[in-house]
Amino acid sequence: MLVLTRKPGEGIIIGDNITIKIIELKSGGIRIGIDAPRDTKIYRQEVYDRIRQENIDAAAGWDMTDLDILSDKLADRTLKK
Repeated sequence: MLVLTRKPGEGIIIGDNITIKIIELKSGGIRIGIDAPRDTKIYRQEVYDRIRQENIDAAAGWDMTDLDILSDKLADRTLKK
């Protein structure tokens, strides 16, 4: 992990197309700005962790027999056309 000290107005460049800029220091927090391509997904850590956990939970409950049933139904529908 790279740890840097930055002041308001200073920034960090990541790769060729992502810039992180320190906007302002507030009591107990820092406002940052992120300039990145639109197709770059940017999440707050707590949101990312929640999405990841929900995906893990959903995958754990997946029953492969459901996939077989779905495949059979799609095959039947295709054959009827």
